[in-house]
Amino acid sequence: MASVRPARGVARLTASHGRAYFAFQAVAGAAWWAAVFTMPPIRRATLGGIDAVSMAAFDVPLFVVASVLAACAWRPAVVAAAAWTVLVAAGMAVYATASQAAGWGALLMVASAAGSLAAAALVLTGRLPAERILVGPFAIRVAREATRRVHRARTARQIVGFWGLFLVVAPLAILWIERRWGLDVAFPVPLRVAGGVLLVVASALGAWSGWTMSSRGAGTPLPSATARRLVIAGPYRFVRNPMALAGIAQGAAVGLLIGSWMAVAYALAGSLVWNAAVRPLEEADLEARFGDAFRAYRDRVPCWVPRLRG
Repeated sequence: MASVRPARGVARLTASHGRAYFAFQAVAGAAWWAAVFTMPPIRRATLGGIDAVSMAAFDVPLFVVASVLAACAWRPAVVAAAAWTVLVAAGMAVYATASQAAGWGALLMVASAAGSLAAAALVLTGRLPAERILVGPFAIRVAREATRRVHRARTARQIVGFWGLFLVVAPLAILWIERRWGLDVAFPVPLRVAGGVLLVVASALGAWSGWTMSSRGAGTPLPSATARRLVIAGPYRFVRNPMALAGIAQGAAVGLLIGSWMAVAYALAGSLVWNAAVRPLEEADLEARFGDAFRAYRDRVPCWVPRLRG
């Protein structure tokens, strides 16, 4: 694969962004501890039955103070803050699942752990190791030569497998966690119906995209068997990444349909990861293989918002 450069429209994250995150985390952590000791509802919602004084004895130096020092780019503090945040997130997740208490604390710490790991990578290396996402079945490899029928069959298997995993198994697991942690909210019926309609529309777009890719591109939508030819047909005339757009819309639709705000958030977070980490790698590969043809296509067709005319 060619050397990766940021795709057009994707901001490059640097060490300064990582330091800014740690500064934010330090302020947020200090504010949270102030709320824990002054507002009992916050303490119950985020700590449950955990003793606040004992927790603060470790968390203030290893989370708040370490985040301040990490914001100053002191490397040992970066490692300490990230490691501690991950450890606490894992412990809080286990505690919330077992006790059905402190669900908000577990959720906040899981989010903090993800942010801390990303910020640590930025501060320590100056970049996010996005290429590590595209490994195994996600590694970019050109599809082997085969008949159109074979490519269509492979695409159908991919759709069944990935839709089953990301649109059934993952959302149901998230819904179970959401309820177990006491974070579920009631969704009105019209919102659930809207989710069902969106799911049908997005699934039709996904199926159309997969059929077009396998029929015109001599490959599949999966990076590990990516198309041998540049596809500018079907939905690809209107938007560059219809498969990704369909998948994100499907994930949000499933969340609405089953009444899980966390599943909706999971889909939206996935869109951010895809746009910031995966898209630059895929577009670098396409530019390396198709050159001016891809650059002209990229300049003409938008990434996310479909143009009205093909």
